[in-house]
Amino acid sequence: MSSETEVTAEDFTDVRAQVRDFVRTKVVPRENEILATDAIPEDIRKAAADMGLFGYAIPQRWGGLGLNLVQDVELAMEFGYTSLALRSLFGTNNGIAGQVLVNFGTDTQRERWLEGVASGEVIASFALTEPGAGSNPAGLRTKAVRDGSDWVIDGGKQFITNAPLAGLFVVFARTREPGPEGNGIAVFLVPADAPGVTVGPKDAKMGQEGAWTADVTFDSVRVGDDALVGGDEKVGYKAAMSSLARGRVHIAALSVGTAQRALDESVSYAAANTQGGVPIGDHQLVQAMLADQYTGVETGRALVRDAAAKYVSGEDRRIAPSVAKLYCTEMVGKVADLAVQVHGGAGYMREVPVERIYREVRLLRLYEGTSEIQRLIIGGGLVRGEKERLQ
Repeated sequence: MSSETEVTAEDFTDVRAQVRDFVRTKVVPRENEILATDAIPEDIRKAAADMGLFGYAIPQRWGGLGLNLVQDVELAMEFGYTSLALRSLFGTNNGIAGQVLVNFGTDTQRERWLEGVASGEVIASFALTEPGAGSNPAGLRTKAVRDGSDWVIDGGKQFITNAPLAGLFVVFARTREPGPEGNGIAVFLVPADAPGVTVGPKDAKMGQEGAWTADVTFDSVRVGDDALVGGDEKVGYKAAMSSLARGRVHIAALSVGTAQRALDESVSYAAANTQGGVPIGDHQLVQAMLADQYTGVETGRALVRDAAAKYVSGEDRRIAPSVAKLYCTEMVGKVADLAVQVHGGAGYMREVPVERIYREVRLLRLYEGTSEIQRLIIGGGLVRGEKERLQ
């Protein structure tokens, strides 16, 4: 993407300011509406599309804003400040689904899909997770079998973000058993209206109301050879790993934004609410909780920015994303827990922001690679690096 037109620092400052204003003045006041209706209001969705948020990380030649990951994470920290369903609405277009097309699609595939993805006319879903394959795609069981010049796809996916809204599924399927030739995983572009594609009812989840996920079943779904991403079966696993690594830095940044909101709510509550005639924030043990929250937020922010810079420069696209994802998603869980504690009984009440945050952030430690998977990537990567150095 280095050859693509880049957004200057000055222009990006304006973009970030607009996003912050949109999030805090248009979305934050309607968080309880999103909670109650389990949906993003249509006028907010339209405003997000008009701002270019469905394609902010899609290159400009296909109608996006062309932001790199260093800029992406700054916006993600703004998106994290409100209901995570907002970011989820356009997150797959810019992230794990859209980036597969941007980085691995053929010119024809990019021309066919990316402008619609960037405008929000097409919602792209990343169909990887299955009952036996989540953070590690190696256990994939969905199959794609060649039939003449076509492929026939059979299998089932679960927890697929935006599946009920999707116009395009980026589907990971096994074309052969793993062996010396590779993992045997290929990626296919499957229109949501293709015969044999069935989207189940939206999942009932612990949190993240308004962010829709569902099961997707592929029953003898026939697609042409032009649906094979990159025109090459071997592209699949690399596409999955690359998109997930980038997505992990984004999720880490999102976690920092949500932790910032939890901290702000905590400080506000501690300064304004009294116990025994004095603000609870005057008590040292409450101040200690605020200090721990603040330290976590600021550490996470620095870590995310460092990981994004290393990703963009190419210095580290494997360990650093996992470090950021592991630390920041664990951190936001602790910050949210402390936020409820600072609020006392009020923090357990529905429609109080920290109650929603407490439920929403639990998912961040699970998707795009669990904390356990991140630890394996980090530890294994360090050992491999040392072995290579000693050879």
